[in-house]
Amino acid sequence: MMNRIHAMRACALAAGLVTVLAGCASPEPRYYTLAQGPAADVSAVTPAVPTTDPIWIEVAPVRVPERLNRPQLVVRDTRNGNEGGLKLLDLSRWSSPLPEELRDALSQRLQASLGAVDTYQQGLVDVAPVYRITTEVVRLDADVGQRAGATINWTVRRLPDGKVVSGRTQSELPAPGEVEGVVTAYREILAGAAGEIAAGVQSLRR
Repeated sequence: MMNRIHAMRACALAAGLVTVLAGCASPEPRYYTLAQGPAADVSAVTPAVPTTDPIWIEVAPVRVPERLNRPQLVVRDTRNGNEGGLKLLDLSRWSSPLPEELRDALSQRLQASLGAVDTYQQGLVDVAPVYRITTEVVRLDADVGQRAGATINWTVRRLPDGKVVSGRTQSELPAPGEVEGVVTAYREILAGAAGEIAAGVQSLRR
């Protein structure tokens, strides 16, 4: 009888320990992408060789400030009047390094809007691009639940003769809700930048 009681107590203790450990487990981070649609795989957006005559572009890796080049989303920290402060959201992370997220998102939109093929993204080493697109993120910040903004410098160079068109995209958008609102605003900002870059490419085609 005593052995049975000891066994029941041991089982109860083990069950309690499992419950405590489960309660102490760290929450899993959530991953976000700047690509359009539910999937982050942008290689499937545009076929490597479309049936029509494509515009051959090369979207170079995006330059970002080192303070933003983190796995976590970096947002403004205004607690206790800490103007200009930043904080890392440990449970909200990019699905790939931020420079790649930005480059792939821009490439995705440019390929779709121009009917173009990005030789860099598609890995077409034997095809010489006609237009090289370089971008630099000067500012990318947000107040969670309020707004998100960015300043992006961009350049389109026509490689045969070196003619250049350049511009700067500056945008501030509302970002209601939590982190999802910030990511959605960033996607809209990148869509606007891609539209301006696409216009730059078209101007060089005339």
